[in-house]
Amino acid sequence: MAKEQIIKQSFPVLEMTCAACAVSVESMLSNTAGVKSASVNYANQSALVEYNQAQISPDQLKAAVQAIGYDLVVDDAENPELLAEYEQQHYRQLKQRTLGAVALAVPVVVLSMFFMDWKYTNYISMVLSAPVVFYFGRSFFMHAWKQARYGRANMDTLVALSTGIAFIFSVFNTLFPEFWHSRGLHAHAYFESAAVVIAFISLGKLLEERAKSTTSSAIKKLIGLQPKTVWTKINGIEKELAIADVQAGYTIIVKPGEKIPVDGTVTSGQSFVDESMISGEPVPVEKKTGNKVFSGTINQKGSFEFVADKVGANTLLAQIIRMVKEAQGSKAPVQKLVDKIAGVFVPIVIVISILTFLTWIIAGGDQAFTHGLLTSVTVLVIACPCALGLATPTAIMVGIGKGAEHNILIKDAESLELAHKVNAVVLDKTGTITQGKPVVTELIWAKDAEQYAAVLYTLEAKSEHPLADAVVKALRTTNAESLPVQAFESITARGVKGQVAQQWYWIGNLKLLTENQVPVSDEWIQKAAALQAQARTVIFFANAQGVLALLAIADPVKETSKEAIKTLQQKGIEVYLLTGDNEATARSVALQVGITHYKAEVLPSDKAGFVKELQQQDKVVAMAGDGVNDSQALAQADVSIAMGKGSDIAMDVAKMTLITSDLMVIPKALKLSTKTVQGIRQNLFWAFIYNLIGIPLAAGVLYPVNGFLLDPMIAGAAMAMSSLSVVGNSLRLKFAKL
Repeated sequence: MAKEQIIKQSFPVLEMTCAACAVSVESMLSNTAGVKSASVNYANQSALVEYNQAQISPDQLKAAVQAIGYDLVVDDAENPELLAEYEQQHYRQLKQRTLGAVALAVPVVVLSMFFMDWKYTNYISMVLSAPVVFYFGRSFFMHAWKQARYGRANMDTLVALSTGIAFIFSVFNTLFPEFWHSRGLHAHAYFESAAVVIAFISLGKLLEERAKSTTSSAIKKLIGLQPKTVWTKINGIEKELAIADVQAGYTIIVKPGEKIPVDGTVTSGQSFVDESMISGEPVPVEKKTGNKVFSGTINQKGSFEFVADKVGANTLLAQIIRMVKEAQGSKAPVQKLVDKIAGVFVPIVIVISILTFLTWIIAGGDQAFTHGLLTSVTVLVIACPCALGLATPTAIMVGIGKGAEHNILIKDAESLELAHKVNAVVLDKTGTITQGKPVVTELIWAKDAEQYAAVLYTLEAKSEHPLADAVVKALRTTNAESLPVQAFESITARGVKGQVAQQWYWIGNLKLLTENQVPVSDEWIQKAAALQAQARTVIFFANAQGVLALLAIADPVKETSKEAIKTLQQKGIEVYLLTGDNEATARSVALQVGITHYKAEVLPSDKAGFVKELQQQDKVVAMAGDGVNDSQALAQADVSIAMGKGSDIAMDVAKMTLITSDLMVIPKALKLSTKTVQGIRQNLFWAFIYNLIGIPLAAGVLYPVNGFLLDPMIAGAAMAMSSLSVVGNSLRLKFAKL
């Protein structure tokens, strides 16, 4: 007996068009010999498969999925560029089919409406609609056939049956009209119904696919944080290597402005490194001998050398990439209401159509076959899922447009469907609650000391310390001018000192002043302590005679953050604050905005773990963030919201992006979700009410009472009316107040 070699691997799935497709693929994989478990995520277009490598190979998994009309990417499954290419190719093909179907369906509709009595109308309509049904709509028939082989049915089945039978029935009536004329009936043709249905359903799928066409871009951009080549020092000789050739123990050289390629420990040199992708904090971190550096972070103005500790899949960046992918793939497939109903609706309609025909054959009298064929086709025509296919996309389209008017960019239906259920909101601090950049909040001058503003401006402009930029920006508004500098020195972990107009000045922390015997009064020390208690970074500016000024630097809270958080809390939503910053800063910000639940010094994985904990408590969690460090938590959250001024990666992972940095837009987004979901449910009601009334009429239930048989043309009109009612109801959302 072969030894079990259990492997858990994620594979991209192609050609899925609805949640029912995901169920079919999952069922097929789960029932394949050698597969322990399979979970297919429609929203993420992926399958997480646990299988015994000794029993089955990825190629056999691919063959099993292909048998029911879908495809599994097993070669280069982890290659984001290749997957993006697959998606773009599929989108282009769908777009071409949709445009082709619409282009041919329009003249068919015009002919049927305005030239119905012309003797060539049916022949021209037949020629135009044939490629719509059997070429541009061929995927419906192919998928329906492959589903049928395994005893399954989905929306493709109903589309294929209704359009196929309507087309064949119309061809028969066009070529052999005397069959009906001899029986006192008119030979109707329904080419326009078949063509329009294919065009409408294709358009709906195109709209949905458009929203999903960039699903792998977040992973691609995360990988892009790592440079392709690095400079190493081997046996004292500098050499450029491909990132894949770097091994643990190599000495890496990092120059100003470069991305750090792997994780390691600094051995020489000094610089500041932007680690916002890890901590989310805007202030770069000083790095000197013995400090750790991480892949994907960005070096500032200095240069240094470090020894590689972790490379390849072991780096922190690689772990973030892997965790984002796992978080995206672990969410259950979105079981849209339309697909749940369709799962029952499709087989029921088919059965009703068959029963209608058999009933007429058994008890139909003289014209049993004629009436049986006519009514069974009418059942399929009226039950055509055109409105069903439009119910969700039209409401989503209007909802997305409405969101855009209020600075809310929405990626897909999932976020709109879930947002109204949110009862817990997790907020990142930096860039979400706060402005995301350090600014001078207080500048306290000693008496008659403002004359030294130009000196402060001059020395800070020469400093490489990241906080110096905040000081320079603040003083620039006072029209301070640069002065000649006789000497300048940057002192590690202390600050800077410089000589201007033959006098020495110091800018930095209290240690810098005490080590240089600069007198500091108790009053200045008390002022500094008070500012530090408010989570401010304090900088002293002094000359040999004493302190000239005290500067407080902080990341200020946005004006509307407190009001937005209060609005959410009034709706019964719990609000949580997570930050990589220290405890004092986290507590200060939480008090300012009225948040009682907060956690400080959290890593990216901690944020995702916290979101998962809330979900395990049966909470529907919304996460709002703006940085790479938030990407894992955003991927894990039920509803993910990126702040518009944040990183591209956060915006790609998130299902919603706020164009503005105003947190007040979040309550509006939740209300928009409620309105949109209401619209979808109303649309589904109108989409089915015609069928609930029309199908029995189409089957001929009134014929024994008053001899009434529903004309297929009227059935087609009823189908069109259901579509119009759905579109009209969706448009009402445009006028809703948020």
